Amino acid sequence: MSILIDADTTFIVQGITGREAVNLVRECLDYGAGAKIVGGVTPGRLGREVHGVPVFDTVAQAVEHHGGPIDGSVVTVPPAFTKDAVFEAIENQIKLIVVVTERIPRRDVAQMVDLAGMRRARIIGPNCLGIIVPDVVKMGGIGGPAKNASQAYTPGPIGVISRSGGMTTEMSSTLSAAGLGQSTAVSIGGDAIIGSTYAELMPLFEADQQTQGIVIYTEPGGRMEAELSQWVLANQSRLPVVAFMAGRFMDEMPGMSFGHAGTIVEGKEDTASEKIARLTSAGIAVAERIEEIPEMIRARIAERASSTSAGAGVR
Repeated sequence: MSILIDADTTFIVQGITGREAVNLVRECLDYGAGAKIVGGVTPGRLGREVHGVPVFDTVAQAVEHHGGPIDGSVVTVPPAFTKDAVFEAIENQIKLIVVVTERIPRRDVAQMVDLAGMRRARIIGPNCLGIIVPDVVKMGGIGGPAKNASQAYTPGPIGVISRSGGMTTEMSSTLSAAGLGQSTAVSIGGDAIIGSTYAELMPLFEADQQTQGIVIYTEPGGRMEAELSQWVLANQSRLPVVAFMAGRFMDEMPGMSFGHAGTIVEGKEDTASEKIARLTSAGIAVAERIEEIPEMIRARIAERASSTSAGAGVR
C-alpha cells in the first residue's frame, strides 16, 4: 500500500513545455512501471507532444481527452501564474496538486490552500519535489532521474515526510542503505505556507498498514512541529516517529533564516531547542545526526511491537 498515489494514479503536468517540466516528465515516465501522465497543459501549445504526452491549451481539454476524471496535477508554471493554474486544476475536479514552483507570493498560496480546502482537494507544496512510492511511481522531480531514484528509494515500512526536497532523498537513501525501505516519501515544501503539513499527512500514514514508522526532516521556524506533537498525543498514534532537526545553530542567531522561506524564527517557540523539547514530550525521538535515524526508528518499531504484544497478552 501507499498514500496519496499508486500505480493507477493518473496525472497531468501544467507548464509541461518548460525546460524543467520536460525533464520531470522524462524522469517520471522512466521510473517504476511508468507514470500514467495523461496530458500536459501549456496555453498556445495545443497539439504538441512532450515525450509522447499530448499537450493541451487548458486543463478542461486534457480532462475531455482523457474521457474522465484525472487524479492529479504537477504544477511547474512561473510564480505569477501558479495560482491561476492551481485554481484551474481544482475547478476541473483534480484532487491532488503537487506544486513544484517556488517564490509564489504568500497571498496567492493562502488563496490556493483555502480553495483546495473548500473543494476537498489536497495541495502538496509549493516549493517541493513531490511524492514517490518506491519501485511503483513518482509524481514530481523527487529523487531525480529514474536510475538515481531507484538507488535512493526502496520499498519498505517507513513513511518519510520532509520540508526539504534534497533531505527527503538523503534520509530515504540512509534508510535504504540500512535495509529500511519506504512506503511513501513526501516532500512537503519549505515555505511558510504549504498545502499539507506533517499532522495533515499523519492520518493517511496511520491508515496505511504497510507503514510501521515515520521519519521527518524539520528546521527551525514555523509551527508545524507543535501541530504534529499535538496530533500524535491526541490520537495516540500507533506509529513511532523519529525527527531530524537541522539548523540547531540558529538558536544563537535570532532573526536569521536557515535554508527555506519558512525557517524564519519569530519567537522562542520557533527555535530548534523548543521544537526538540516539544517533539520529545510527545514521544517523538529526535536524532542529532542523519546516520542515527535507521537504528532509532528500528528500535522504536520494535518497542511498539513489544508493547502491543504485551498488551494483547494481558487481555
